[in-house]
Amino acid sequence: MKFYILAILLFTTHISIAQIEFKAEVSKNKLGVNQRFKIEFTVNKQGADNFVPPAFTNFKIVGGPSSSVNQSWINGKASYSQAYIYIIQPKKIGEFTIEPAKIEYKGETFTSNAVKITVTKEVEIPKDPNNPEYVAQQSIHLVAEVSNLSPYVGEGIYVVYKLFVSENINLNGSRITESPQYKGFWNQDILVKDVNFKRGKYNGEDYRYVILKKAVLIPQRSGKLVIEPIEMDFSLGIPTGRGDFFGNMITRNINYSTKSATKNIQVKALPEEGKPIDFSGAVGELDFKVTANKKVLKANEASQIKVEISGRGNLKLFEIPKITTPAELEVYTPEHKEQVATSLNGLRGTISDTYTVVPQFKGKYKIPEVTFSYFSPKEKKYKTITTDAIIVDVTEGKELPSSVAANGNTIQKQQVVSNDNNFRFIALNTTFKPIIEEEFLNSTLFYVLLLFPFLAIPIAIIIGNRRAKRAGDVFGNKIRKADKLARKYLSTAKKQLGNQEAFYIALEKALHNFLKAKLHVETSEISQERIAEILKNKNVEDTVIEEFVSVLNNCDFARYTPSTNVLMNQDFDKAKNIITKIDKYL
Repeated sequence: MKFYILAILLFTTHISIAQIEFKAEVSKNKLGVNQRFKIEFTVNKQGADNFVPPAFTNFKIVGGPSSSVNQSWINGKASYSQAYIYIIQPKKIGEFTIEPAKIEYKGETFTSNAVKITVTKEVEIPKDPNNPEYVAQQSIHLVAEVSNLSPYVGEGIYVVYKLFVSENINLNGSRITESPQYKGFWNQDILVKDVNFKRGKYNGEDYRYVILKKAVLIPQRSGKLVIEPIEMDFSLGIPTGRGDFFGNMITRNINYSTKSATKNIQVKALPEEGKPIDFSGAVGELDFKVTANKKVLKANEASQIKVEISGRGNLKLFEIPKITTPAELEVYTPEHKEQVATSLNGLRGTISDTYTVVPQFKGKYKIPEVTFSYFSPKEKKYKTITTDAIIVDVTEGKELPSSVAANGNTIQKQQVVSNDNNFRFIALNTTFKPIIEEEFLNSTLFYVLLLFPFLAIPIAIIIGNRRAKRAGDVFGNKIRKADKLARKYLSTAKKQLGNQEAFYIALEKALHNFLKAKLHVETSEISQERIAEILKNKNVEDTVIEEFVSVLNNCDFARYTPSTNVLMNQDFDKAKNIITKIDKYL
């Protein structure tokens, strides 16, 4: 009998496991590369867990994962299904296979079916005003503005990326999914300080816009170069055209991706006609000079020869001309300095090499003229600047050895390398000590140290009494602690900018601790309505209360929706402003 019962149980278990169904279904098998589709993995057995999705190679996840459970009882028969849902978009054209997903049920692993997807070139989205995808396509635009599409090699240009959003669209969150590449360019980003939305025009219509990114680009070769697009994902609230009971517009939240247009730059080669022999690649509007801080000096006294290039151009991408000095002057390795600022006008500033030269003998020495050549895009021609020769007059020192003059040989000049042991610069501070030192006994310091214990005792008693009094003030300590925590969390929130969840948790704690310090209540244990009531009793204006509650709501809502550094900076500034406003009333 035991054998029969065991056999029946094993057979029943096998039947139960065999009946599990785990499958993958898609909303469409063929679509354009600019379209999206839904893939749903469904299992019909309760208790299945440890779901592992496929890698989604060649696809980008733009929504999900989300899950749904459907359980029903019809005519005495129970049914159950659980679904894992993703919204994905293809990255390129072709035929692709989405590999099976995995799930565990009663210790066994089951796999879904694979799905084949055919991706074609971009298709036109139907012009349906009720289609959220169409509304988003018409209402949000990424634009790349380039200052010059046909520069010379070495000529600086800039690119500015702007986001235009229609007035009727709610932008709930955004993130950059693909940053632009600048192959063939030397590039440097420019810090964007103003990240707030402004009013502007796009194709003649009113829009809000914000500058996302700025960069200076200097092409390094001629021919066609490409500035690749910037790609972004957005969480949008699209108006449905219907209102709720109170007349407010009902919106539908969707995820939307878009990118800026690819920019083709046709770079012109520098002309060969008229190119100077000493041309080293300098391009721009530049000035050149060679100066000496001393022209009359003594032997073994140092003079500084400065070779300086200033103006606007590719200042970091070419070499500064070198000076040639007579053999009788010792020359140190030049000190290189750069004072270059980056703006939308390109690189502007000064670069220089400063040589330290030291004459060994009395006489007059000539540092020959130095030439510098550059290409001017403005005038479309090469320009050469030649400086005047510098005469160094050494008035005192040893005479040149007569044997040198008699033999007609020249002194072999050696390059002097700076180190910690040889001559560098004139010392401005000394470490001299007096020969006769004052005795410690009966000195001022002696009597000060003698009286110090008598002065320290009453000071220590006063400080101790204050600390004891402060320690006994339980209520005051609690308030001070809350105020300290508010500053701490506000500081923590600033450090967490870019880390969405940690930022909003810290910001919310800072607001609660601020109220705890000012209102002497545990704000975490009461509702926002109660907080508003308490603030109103303190004669805080209604608009200020609404702003404070709005910031609290943003902290709670933003943890679960996509956000950007722009929005986080705005919320941080709002929190600081509202704390300042409420502090005036309390």
